[in-house]
Amino acid sequence: MNKSSLWTIVGVIVAIVIAWVLVNVLFSVLAFFFKALVVLVVAVVVFFALRAVFAGSDE
Repeated sequence: MNKSSLWTIVGVIVAIVIAWVLVNVLFSVLAFFFKALVVLVVAVVVFFALRAVFAGSDE
C-alpha cells in the first residue's frame, strides 16, 4: 500500500465522520422546528378553546 492510498482511505473515513455529524445536526434542527411547530399549533387550539369556554360563561 503506497502513501497516496493510505491518505485516500483516511480522507474517506474523515468524510464519512463529518457527513455523519452534519446529518445528525440537521436532523436535530429539523426535529426542533417540527416540535416547535406542533407546540405552536396546540397552543393556538388551546387558546381558542379556552377563549370560547370563558367567553360563553360571561353571557
